[in-house]
Amino acid sequence: MTGSVSTVASGLVGLAGAGGAAAIGLAVLRRPRPYLPGSHALLDPDRRDPLGEALRRGYGSASIPIQAGPDGGPLVRGRPVGHLLLRPLLDRARRRGGRVHHGPTPPFGLVLEVSSAVPVRDLLGCLHEEVAPHAGLVTRCVDGRVVPGAITVLVSGPPEVRDVLAADPGRHIFADGTFDDLGVAEVPASLVPMVSEHWSWRFGWDGEEPIAAEERYLLHDLVRRAHEDGRRVRLFGAPRRTRRIRAACWAELAAAGVDLIGDADLAGLARYLRTARRPRRPVVPPRST
Repeated sequence: MTGSVSTVASGLVGLAGAGGAAAIGLAVLRRPRPYLPGSHALLDPDRRDPLGEALRRGYGSASIPIQAGPDGGPLVRGRPVGHLLLRPLLDRARRRGGRVHHGPTPPFGLVLEVSSAVPVRDLLGCLHEEVAPHAGLVTRCVDGRVVPGAITVLVSGPPEVRDVLAADPGRHIFADGTFDDLGVAEVPASLVPMVSEHWSWRFGWDGEEPIAAEERYLLHDLVRRAHEDGRRVRLFGAPRRTRRIRAACWAELAAAGVDLIGDADLAGLARYLRTARRPRRPVVPPRST
């Protein structure tokens, strides 16, 4: 009988130890990581908390597709953008003294992607009502001069987006552009501070073989021109094959000076950026007009 009791007790101690180790492991996994330069998270709109993992891993920017609600307000799968994304970022920035991540980090970029079917004017009006009351924490434009905040809200979508935003000299929202905007006087960096494209829009390299010299030159030239224009560069859409192939693509983007590398594989990209020798490059300040 005594032996049985001892055996049961030993088993319970073992289970408690295993449970404690599991709890510690889970705590380690959930522990926030330091800010991760060059990172952009392609968020999953179906997740209950789309931002949670990206913030824990130290991502410095993120994008997510949105729709318009019955009143024109921005939604993510039926959930208000203000409640789901803006409020957590603003609360976090307040707790950290005006930054989403600790330390002198650039503003957190939140890119909201809208389709051409969305009534852009109503959506931007509702979004402005959400953002404007937090002028001290969000990046804003005052008569052509960009005043950085903890969070920069950008909208990616049809040309109407920039037309509506350009008419507001005191805007708190910016447009996300493409490489076609480079050198266009009517599209200043104070309106379109970042250019973003999917890898396959201009490049055919699939990561299997070394990248062609012509494509590498094009990549470097586009990034150089964007920086000379006072804009940051975001590229995403590495070939969805093995992580080795995606890492080869990420390496080419980093070598070209791409400011933000985007991917939905948050764990894989974070691991790559933390271990790869990425050149240190200054943040490109937006130009004022």
